[in-house]
Amino acid sequence: MTFSYTEFMQLLGLYFWPFVRLSGLLLMVPLFSGTYVSMRIRLFLAVFITLAVAPSLTLPPPIDPFTWHGILLIMQQLGIGVAIGLIFTVVFQAFVIAGHLASMAMGLAMASMVDPATGVNTPIIGRYFTIIATLLFLLMNGHVLVFKAIVQSFETLPIGLHFFTQDSLKLIFNFGAQMFESGVAIALPLVTALLLVNISFGVIARAAPALNIFAVGFPVTLLVGLIMLLFITPLVLPNLVLLMNTLVELLSKLELTT
Repeated sequence: MTFSYTEFMQLLGLYFWPFVRLSGLLLMVPLFSGTYVSMRIRLFLAVFITLAVAPSLTLPPPIDPFTWHGILLIMQQLGIGVAIGLIFTVVFQAFVIAGHLASMAMGLAMASMVDPATGVNTPIIGRYFTIIATLLFLLMNGHVLVFKAIVQSFETLPIGLHFFTQDSLKLIFNFGAQMFESGVAIALPLVTALLLVNISFGVIARAAPALNIFAVGFPVTLLVGLIMLLFITPLVLPNLVLLMNTLVELLSKLELTT
């Protein structure tokens, strides 16, 4: 029985290239890229998924990973994994934007806490929306969708020295714009209500200049903001469903150059 160098490179690539793509995904995708998930766990997870997925994939081209072509292919596979993870990240960042807008309108922009996913301070209302979106994401089996998307990407985005087409990059950029649209749509009722409250206080301040509007305005603004928060919280689910449906459609349209 003979075993040529070409066959060895193909067998090595059958496990190595999916591992590289999965590693790029786990660097960016929510729930797994946070600081609360250690690099060791992500490494083991990438190895186990690779071992489960690789036998069902077609043999890749025999490219030595220690050559210039191999280095380019490593960068390409990392780029694809990071891009897919970034698409999922956009879904959660929409709710962070909604939290920023709501916090600024309520006067809680300085009330922040550390986001364990990114390690940076975010407004407390943003963390509130993110926690709800994360729980709903898990209830919708979003974590299963993440791995299903990366497995299906090996069919739609086969291993080779190719990258996204210009149309695919435009789709990813346009999906980023939808992040801002969804964030504004969620926070818009609260921001509009507080804008009317501030206009009312402006009229009162003109009618009664002796009234300390700052001492009265902040508690009322905070109270109205908390009441409106009860009404806009149900908007998280339909916007999450909309973003997830758009995400699935986007992943199915991604193409590589020929």
